[in-house]
Amino acid sequence: MAFATLTSKGQATIPLEVRTAARLKTGDRIHFTVLADGTIILRVKNRSIRDIAIKPPKRKRISVEQMNR
Repeated sequence: MAFATLTSKGQATIPLEVRTAARLKTGDRIHFTVLADGTIILRVKNRSIRDIAIKPPKRKRISVEQMNR
């Protein structure tokens, strides 16, 4: 379990083991969601949609005539 202390400015240092587990790096954005029961969910927004987009497999292009055969 990791702990951090909140400063008077509302800042905290994220412990190394948490940064490592979340693969956090400088400049990454963190999104907090507070649920009705008080649970707080922390999400790391360090990937672009381009990183997770499904890319079609590279295939040889064929003509319409070839497809119709």
